Amino acid sequence: MIGFLSGLLLRAIVVLTGTALATFSLLWHAPGDPALSIAEARHGTVVSKEVLDFIRAEAGFDDGFWTAFRAWLTPLVQGDFGQSSVNGRDVWPDLVTAMSYTFPLALVGLGIGLAISVPLALIATRRPGSWMDRGAVALASVGVAIPAFWLGLLLILLFAVHLGWLPAMGAATTAHGILPAMTLGFGVAASLTRIIRSGILEARGQPFLPAFCRRGVTERDIARDHVAPHAAVPVITVLGLELAFLLEGLVVVEVIFARPGIGSFLVSAIFARDFPKVQAVVVLAAVIFVAVNLLIDVIYRSLDPRMDGRDA
Repeated sequence: MIGFLSGLLLRAIVVLTGTALATFSLLWHAPGDPALSIAEARHGTVVSKEVLDFIRAEAGFDDGFWTAFRAWLTPLVQGDFGQSSVNGRDVWPDLVTAMSYTFPLALVGLGIGLAISVPLALIATRRPGSWMDRGAVALASVGVAIPAFWLGLLLILLFAVHLGWLPAMGAATTAHGILPAMTLGFGVAASLTRIIRSGILEARGQPFLPAFCRRGVTERDIARDHVAPHAAVPVITVLGLELAFLLEGLVVVEVIFARPGIGSFLVSAIFARDFPKVQAVVVLAAVIFVAVNLLIDVIYRSLDPRMDGRDA
């Protein structure tokens, strides 16, 4: 187990380091003058050469790529995300404020996805091949095919414009989070329904299950002790990927619904070429993704004891 955890930790360090380097490199070599973007975000569209030279020196653009990368990475390792290139404020407090809007929305969206996908998959697997099964698969396929931005716009048109039941923009009240959470939840549900359905059908087709039935084991015990753990293995694995899609969808959803959060925080930072803010969001997303996948690997190992024998 120690070797397993050490390997996971080493891979996590490599992923985080590579993510930080790739992000910094993409921002550094992006077309256009980053000093001009920062100056326009600070002072407007008309800036002097002296202001541009000052910003280049302040942001370290004249020091070279590796020098600037080390200057950013060294405090980051110590937990310091630096200061914004635009307003000079510390990045971390602003990022925490953005997370306070984003994380509850993500959790509610994930909860909606699970609340829809689990019952729908159970209904579909009651009679494989029936009209309920085909309907559930078709509904999930349509949900996967619809992009988050299109689904969000459809929900705004229906519930905010035509019916007038829910607000579409902002985050002032709890009601403002319903449509964004539904947009995220429907996307998660569409992916998980197919995975849960396939996992349950595969678990029910295991050759040892009829032997339990002949020994008098009840269907409830079989479902609880054998079918559910076996079906949970692919579901737990896919949850790590769903987190990546959820983080990606959050950026789009927050922009569509004009919500404050990590998505809006990131988009505004990209347009202003605010390097510290962009890098902080990407590194934070990478840390969350790696941490969740480490947890999923551990859970996967506990659900499938056969994994213990593969390290030998």
